Amino acid sequence: MVTLLAPAFELPTHLTHLTNLADARIGAKIMDCSDEFFAEAKRMLNADAPIFIEDKFDDHGKWMDGWETRRKRHAGYDWCIVKLGVAGKIYGLDIDTTFFTGNYPASAALEACYAPDDQLDQAEWHSLLPNSVLGSSQHHIFDISSDQVFTHIRLNIFPDGGIARLRVYGEVQIQLKDHDQILDLLALENGGRVIAYSDAHYGHPRNLINPGRGVNMGDGWETKRRRTPGFDWCVLALGQAGLIEKIEIDTAHFKGNFPAQVSIQAVYVQDATDPQLIPQSMFWPFLLEAQDMQMNHVHSYINEVLAHEKISHIRINMIPDGGISRIRLWGKVTG
Repeated sequence: MVTLLAPAFELPTHLTHLTNLADARIGAKIMDCSDEFFAEAKRMLNADAPIFIEDKFDDHGKWMDGWETRRKRHAGYDWCIVKLGVAGKIYGLDIDTTFFTGNYPASAALEACYAPDDQLDQAEWHSLLPNSVLGSSQHHIFDISSDQVFTHIRLNIFPDGGIARLRVYGEVQIQLKDHDQILDLLALENGGRVIAYSDAHYGHPRNLINPGRGVNMGDGWETKRRRTPGFDWCVLALGQAGLIEKIEIDTAHFKGNFPAQVSIQAVYVQDATDPQLIPQSMFWPFLLEAQDMQMNHVHSYINEVLAHEKISHIRINMIPDGGISRIRLWGKVTG
């Protein structure tokens, strides 16, 4: 059975600092759809790039990695309502038709609403993307101009067909229950993101902020074996600036390749660009001085967290190299 991987795709720079609000890993889910005869709509929300398995068929026909409706034989169009993983402001879309060549929709439009209680029948829907032409097996990037907060989107495809992946890029708007609520301020679902890193040979540092514990060594940040002096590092932005009360460093599944030590530096900045932060990060004060690591273990630090004002960015130093599964920064959002 031949499996084809999606071609490499680089997200436009102006969207890289945003979170995919329609990521199934942070709770995005399908609420309803008009049809999913050939392929379930929930596949459209998978974080992984789509694949094509040449000889794979099921009871309904060719298996496709995405959402695919049957051929429409009457007036109308197909639609799918998605509850975003977290509420947010939407600034960009990627409607990806990869591997859909003779079965992609002719066009698509997108609406959004704010319904934190899921009462969609009472929600006011706003058009974010007018009916726009789609092409065969490609990413379609659309910029969105809106400053409203949304919880749900409705993707309309005309008249039918298949979408491999839907990405909804925006800024997370954390819905705080109270000001004393403790959150993982670095978490993907709270808007955390990776800015830069020294190496990601075996696993990307974006895995550090994923929900849950790592499922294997590939679901973590792992660098190649260092053969020169120094150590590996990565710089990340918190989703929300805040005061840190507890740090967790998880080396799940890393047994013969966990770091000897890990330290964390931190700073609060407002206006610096990502390229400016990288050289500056070498001189940030420590939030957590170098701590010895154990294999396959959750390391928790409370008393070791150094006194700090609120922070917005961190630099993780992995000494000298190796792998970490997750980093959690538990704290309170500050204005």
